[in-house]
Formats: sequence, structure tokens, C-alpha cells
Amino acid sequence: MNFFIKSYGKLDEADQMRRRITRKRIAVIALSSLILVIVVVSAVVGTTSSKDQNRNGNGNGNGNDSQSQSALASIKAVCASTLYPDTCYSSLSSLVNSTRIQPDELLRLSVLVAVNELSKASTRPELKNCSELLDLALDHLNDTLSSATDVDLKSLGGLFDDLMTWLSAAGTYPQTCIDSIQDNVVGGYLQKSSELISNSLAIIKRFSSVTNSNNQRRRLMSLVAECKELPEWLSTKDRKLLQSGIEADAVAVVAQDGSGRYKRIADALNAVPDKSKKRFVIHVKKGIYYENVRIEKPKWNVMMFGEGMDSTIVSGSLNVVDGTPTFQSATFAVFGKGFIARDMGFRNTAGPAKHQAVALMSTADQSVFYRCGIDAFQDSLYAHSNRQFYRECNIYGTVDFIFGNSAVVFQNCNILPRRPMPGQQNTITAQGKFDPNQNTGISIQNCTIWPYGNLSDVHTFLGRPWKNYSTTVYLNNMMPSFIDPKGWLPWVGASASNTIFYAEFSNYGAGAVTKDRVKWKGLKFIAAKQASKFTVIPFIQGDKWLKDTDVPYKSGL
Repeated sequence: MNFFIKSYGKLDEADQMRRRITRKRIAVIALSSLILVIVVVSAVVGTTSSKDQNRNGNGNGNGNDSQSQSALASIKAVCASTLYPDTCYSSLSSLVNSTRIQPDELLRLSVLVAVNELSKASTRPELKNCSELLDLALDHLNDTLSSATDVDLKSLGGLFDDLMTWLSAAGTYPQTCIDSIQDNVVGGYLQKSSELISNSLAIIKRFSSVTNSNNQRRRLMSLVAECKELPEWLSTKDRKLLQSGIEADAVAVVAQDGSGRYKRIADALNAVPDKSKKRFVIHVKKGIYYENVRIEKPKWNVMMFGEGMDSTIVSGSLNVVDGTPTFQSATFAVFGKGFIARDMGFRNTAGPAKHQAVALMSTADQSVFYRCGIDAFQDSLYAHSNRQFYRECNIYGTVDFIFGNSAVVFQNCNILPRRPMPGQQNTITAQGKFDPNQNTGISIQNCTIWPYGNLSDVHTFLGRPWKNYSTTVYLNNMMPSFIDPKGWLPWVGASASNTIFYAEFSNYGAGAVTKDRVKWKGLKFIAAKQASKFTVIPFIQGDKWLKDTDVPYKSGL
């Protein structure tokens, strides 16, 4: 993950114009919404003040001033739970003149000011190479704002997991930009918006802890305002297709020999309607497809299946050394929510000397990869953000080859460290949680960790902490003796931040022996009760969405 390039990426002139128009439109909407909120709040204030003065026979406003001070005190109390209380208080107190303010309104206002600030930052020419990342962050903030509108705090319980996920992702995109630029001045343009997003996350987490103790969680049926009801992920016909792989039932067939409608995967994806409520199924016949594939954000509910992870392979070679930023180097990149892949292989053939070269990257919420192969060296799998699930996949790599800041569970996978460059050490994971309120982390459960080749002279570690709140757990995995007895490697120096959360539970094999593990405060050897928090249902809310995919999964320990 060593982001050492100066440019995030290259955009053609038309794409830049489109993004500028999009950002301006978002900024106008945000500013208009902000003005509307101020007007409405001011109107409420005026009405309330007039009524209070008439009722009390006091026209000097002292009673109203006292109540306004009470409202400001409430804001201060809420902001005290955030990482940036001064930024929180200054951003909210200037908007609220009301004598009483509801907690759920504070949440909406906190998101709104974050949208406004990020919209302004995104127009800066110095950040033009991060435009895609900032657009994604704005999308997630607007999804949060839309879902929280017209919903009071008591009925917000079923939304909390989703709001936490979207806000965690919204904060991750600017951080990815900052990591890639590595310029303190340019990164400073995103500082305030990052703080505001963090504050919104802290506020919703505080409300969640209060409300979830009194309310039973409900299933979320809406992700954005325009989609009132999210359909079943798979119809009966689609379920049969996923299980059988019958070509005749596929909506689109890709085949290099001309036996399908398309010869390239990208061409089949062009036929997918935007924001479709129905599952769009693509059958990719066996062969090696030399193309860089993107499932764009508007392409919802795509299911793609091949004829085996070693038979249907998507292959590319983009890498950091040759000038492509890590986030854009993926051979196969997924942005559209509800994506399912089965029986496919994803490769980046750049090789170890090219350093960061991603085979598969997903930033799609509720994305699933079943019986897939992910094959590269450094940074093979970029589980960037949102909720993800991997089952029975083969994952090959060397340095930090499972990394990102998603909430992700790996079950029954084969994790296969391979020979790195001379002098390098293998690290399986590098989790990127940088805010303690984010609901992110890597959970590896019931997997087999096995050397791919002779690693007798290579030190192989379970992971290293990319960020200060890095969270990674290993549950019930087989670990042979090639795992270094220390288990974990520092990112820099000789130790790790005390704020990380690394945990091991009930692993077995010679490499699972813990007596010589590093003596870090953040490394825990946990019991079943704590381990269960990182399983499918509590960690990625799989009861809401995985059961509709017909992909097998274990719900708990």
C-alpha cells in the first residue's frame, strides 16, 4: 500500500467536464438544501419566539435567549462525543437558532454541512485527479441524507447499520485521495470535510448505541430515496441459474469464440441498464479476457458467472510503477451495489517488481464473490469499502495482499502466500481503519492458509496495521508452520499503535501457536463471545442480504 505517486489518475477532457458539471450540480443542491434548512429553522424560531413572548408577556427576548442557550448546550453535548468537537460545534451552532432541536435533526444537519464542505473542496483544481473518489464520497453522503430524511430517531433503528456503512465509506474515499497524493498542502483541502464526515459518523454511532438498546433491528428496504423498495436479489429463475450455470437462461453471454452475443465483458456491461431493480445475469465462457473491467456505480444487481476460476479469467497488468494509482490499477473493479461473481478468476500479471498491482477491487456495498480466484503479488485484493463477502475463493499474493477499509468476511477460502521479491516479507493483510467509529475490519473465518511454493526462507505474517485503528481477526483457520511465530509485523518501527484491534480465536496448526506472538496491547486472544461479533450476521448484517443470494455462508461461529 505505499502510495508514493503524485497523480491520482488521468481523465480525458470530456470526463473532466462531466465531473465538473456533476460537482457543481451537487454543490448547488447542497447549498440550496442548506439555505432551505436555515430558512425553515429561522421560521420555526420566529414563530416559537413570538408565541413564547406573547404567552409570557415578555417582549425583550430574554426567555428565548435562555432557551437558545439550552439548544446550544445540547449541541455541545452531542459534539462532545465526536473526534472533532470544535469543528462539530462551530458547524452546527451557526445554523441552529431554534429554542429546541431534535437529535435526529442534528444528524441530518451534520451530514448536510459535510456535503457542502466536500462539494466546495472537490472544485479545487489541485484535487482534480481525485474527482472520482470525491464523487463517490458525495454519493454516499447523499444516500445517508436521503435515507435519514423524514425519519425520526425512534424509527431509525433499522437504518443504523446502513448509515454507519455509508458514512464509513464516505470517509474512506477522501482518505484514499490523501494517501495517493501524499502532499500535506493538497491533503489539507480535505481536512475539514473529513472531520465533518467523522463527526456525522460519531453522532450516528452515539444515537445507535442509545436506540438499539430499546428498538429491535428492522430490515432495511431502501438504500436511496428514489428506490422505495429494493427487490429480491434473485428471482427463482436466477437462483436456478446461479446453481446450474445454464447458458440458455443468461441475459448476456460473452464468448471469445463468437458463440455468445459479446466477445468482451465490457461490451456486455454496456447493455446493463442503470439502477436496475432486476438482476442482470452475464455468463462469461471459458477463456482469458485481456481487459480491465469496471462495474460502474449505476450498474446495480449484476451477477456474473464463469466456468471456473481457472477457466474463465480476466487478466490485466496495470501497476503503480508504470504510473497507474493503486485504486485504478485493478484488473476487475466493482462499484455497483449488489454485485455477485461466481466461478471466475481475476489476475494482475504485472509481477512483484511492479509493486502495487491490484487484481480485484470492490467498493460496492453488499458485493459477493463465490468460488473466485484472485491472483497477483502486492495488493492483490483491494476490499476498499462497504460490506463484502468472499466464499471458497483462492487468494494469492505477497505484500499486503488483502487490504482496504471495508467490512468484509472471508469464509472457507484458501489464502496462498507466494514467493515475494528477494528481501521482502509476506504480509497477508493490511487493514485501513483510521476512525474508531467506523464499522470496518477484516474477518477471516474457517479458511486454510497454505504456502504457494517454497517459502521456507521467507517470513510470512498474518498482517500489519496500515492505519491506527486497523482491525483484523482470524477465526477457526488452519495455519501451518510457515507462519512466523511472531504472527504480526509492525507497519513502521518495532511496535504498533495501542488503538489497533488484532485478534485470534481457535485457529489450529503449527502456525497458530501464540506463545511467541508480538506483545502488542492491540493484539487479543479472544473468547467465543467476542469472536462472534465478527461473523456474518453482526459484522456485515448478512441476514439482510446474503440469504437472498443463494451463496452458502455460515452465519455465526
